[in-house]
Amino acid sequence: MHMHHESDAGAANPITFDDFLRVDIRIGTIVEAEPFPEARKPAFKLKIDFGPAIGVKKSSAQIVDRYPLEDLAGRQVAAVVNFPPRQIGKFMSEVLTLGFADAEGAVILFAPDKEVPNGSRLF
Repeated sequence: MHMHHESDAGAANPITFDDFLRVDIRIGTIVEAEPFPEARKPAFKLKIDFGPAIGVKKSSAQIVDRYPLEDLAGRQVAAVVNFPPRQIGKFMSEVLTLGFADAEGAVILFAPDKEVPNGSRLF
């Protein structure tokens, strides 16, 4: 699923500003996190509140290496909210939670450094 996440990889091909605007990246707050033992790669099931216009959406996130399950509720995260849902085992992931690979390749969540309203869009 991931393309190149090595820090020394070159930039992707240029896109237009209209291409960028087609990717709808929003902030939401994790309201529930639970184990996902059936996943092929270690992951958690998340429910993320994106505010009244989008609502609560589900996501599978491969973040078990750096985040204890009990620390996730209440944390704000960024996600792509306009990809089609994706079936992951018996779980339907509705949004793509965003992160960056650290030096060991584990996912670090992408989030604002100050709280913003749920549903805020990246621009």
